Amino acid sequence: MAQVLEFKLPDLGEGLTEAEIVRWLVNVGDVVAIDQPVVEVETAKAMVEVPCPYGGVVTARFGEEGTELPVGAPLLTVAVGGGAAPSAEAASADSAASAAESSEYSGNVLIGYGTSGPAARRRRVRRETPVTASVTATAAPAAAPVAAPAVAPVVPQGPVPVISPLVRKLARDEGLDLREVRGSGPDGLILRADVENALAVRDRTAPAPTATPGHATAAAPAAGVAAAAGERIPLRGVRGAVADKLSRSRTEIPDATCWVDADATELMAARSAMNAAGGPKISVLALLARICTHALARFPELNSTVDTAAREIVRLPSVHLGFAAQTERGLVVPVVKDAGGRTAESLTAEFARLTESARQGTLTPADLTGGTFTLNNYGVFGVDGSTPIINHPEAAMLGVGRIVPKPWVHQGELAVRQVAQLSLSFDHRVCDGGTAGGFLRYVADCVESPAVLLRTL
Repeated sequence: MAQVLEFKLPDLGEGLTEAEIVRWLVNVGDVVAIDQPVVEVETAKAMVEVPCPYGGVVTARFGEEGTELPVGAPLLTVAVGGGAAPSAEAASADSAASAAESSEYSGNVLIGYGTSGPAARRRRVRRETPVTASVTATAAPAAAPVAAPAVAPVVPQGPVPVISPLVRKLARDEGLDLREVRGSGPDGLILRADVENALAVRDRTAPAPTATPGHATAAAPAAGVAAAAGERIPLRGVRGAVADKLSRSRTEIPDATCWVDADATELMAARSAMNAAGGPKISVLALLARICTHALARFPELNSTVDTAAREIVRLPSVHLGFAAQTERGLVVPVVKDAGGRTAESLTAEFARLTESARQGTLTPADLTGGTFTLNNYGVFGVDGSTPIINHPEAAMLGVGRIVPKPWVHQGELAVRQVAQLSLSFDHRVCDGGTAGGFLRYVADCVESPAVLLRTL
């Protein structure tokens, strides 16, 4: 008799309390294996494929794609077992054992799929020789496959004791079966070090099959094909989320780009004077943000979004300014809320806070959502120009190249000035080139002569 087990959204760690269903990887009626990824979810920090700790038939899914679920909410149910029962007594014993395991396991927060639950106990039973021998001797006359659990690498059903999805991902990417790994943590918990050690052992023993001519002959063409095909890197995690978002932007938004060189000498001099006066230091990004918010007040078309279903342009009342931040985990876009009402000091402090949170991986969902316009300072990478891809569903993005000394005609004479290239990518549905050009020209004028801002204060 099959037992239906409920798999809940696991605690993905780092204080995350919810995740959005991005894509289901299985359908109702599909047969899933233990630790097979069943759903792709997006958290505030990454895109994660969630593996199911049970093997069986999917009987139900909870939540459509795009639905946000809290940790501990049901994801799906799996019918486990259902094979031929050797006897009524054996079935009764199995049912009682399963019920005991389920009652102990079902209430756990699934950060490691119950590291103190069934998986750890099942491993301890296999190490007890008398119990294993007794089960094998009793079950052998009824059905030979029942003796399979005596082989350590094969686990019939149940979760593998791993506390981190990152450890599971490492093993899956390297083709390592976690059921063959002995955990060194409490109750047999598998740690990252255990996986790395197992991979090292496997790599050291990998050349052994070459002793068999048949294997060598068969393996050679495959290796050649793999080498010719190149390295394959899965689009997962933050990289996958960025790929999906940028692809959607290119697919849905008819964007155009215009750019202009601007003499930033006066802007840099103004910043130096402000910082020399004492008090908190003002960043260049904060000054550019102030210029952007004033420009958006004059050209509100660019602080908008397009409602494709209603065929309407929605002009937004406040400027929530996103800025591109590169981290070790990939590109993220934190959002400064109500940037139009902040001073240069407030903007500097908020940029610093969000950047540090991005590097530490502690940004909240609120920090990453709600942007209406994005400022991309790619000049920090030492490049002069770019054609930014709009951060969907926004309508525009301003890119700023590096500020470097260049020959420049100033007041009719050739001089060395601090010059930067400004690039504006905009959604051509919300405005035409005249509006976009007017916005960019106003930004450039403010960069070249910060006093222009005084007329709008």
